[in-house]
Amino acid sequence: MRDKLLEIYDKLFERYSNQYWWPAATKEEVVIGAVLTQNTSWANVEKAVENLKQQGVCSFEGIYKINIEQLKIYIKPAGFFNQKAEYLKNTAKFFLENGSINGLKKRDTKILREKLLKIKGVGKETADSILLYALDKPVFVVDAYTKRLIERHNLSKNTDYDSIQRLFEENLKKDTALFNEFHALIVKNAKEFCTKKPRCNGCPLEGV
Repeated sequence: MRDKLLEIYDKLFERYSNQYWWPAATKEEVVIGAVLTQNTSWANVEKAVENLKQQGVCSFEGIYKINIEQLKIYIKPAGFFNQKAEYLKNTAKFFLENGSINGLKKRDTKILREKLLKIKGVGKETADSILLYALDKPVFVVDAYTKRLIERHNLSKNTDYDSIQRLFEENLKKDTALFNEFHALIVKNAKEFCTKKPRCNGCPLEGV
């Protein structure tokens, strides 16, 4: 399985090269984006983040202090703004009370993940996105695109979140840069070829 995964990675990297993901100006913006991207497109998240930037509140401190009704207006483009405003408040409070980015980077990954999952509005994908992209922890993020890859290439009979995550983490070197790039490449290919209705002709993984 290790060789198969590395073959997939190499073919994707050869086609697309570095993705430089997560696209954000700061680590705090990564966390905010990870919460906002739930059940919406990245284009919508960018609109919401831009609103927060224009208002000078795209930070934990800014999110924590702003009136929640005002926050809802700014993040409206990301959808589900009533819930997400609350989720952002919860997440900002957690980071501010626990040493923010630099403080949490020093924590044990497993314990930190458990704490993140206790925040209302933070599920596995959001927690792992925060761990990998904001806190530089070697945790593989599983999303709908990753699941699609696993299913279409018959890499595992078990396609629940934890099983897919173990597939990557147990067969690859636990390396933050590798996990970051691999996941970003999977997303890129899913948007280009491995769409809901697949376009296999010309896909870099054709025949893999």
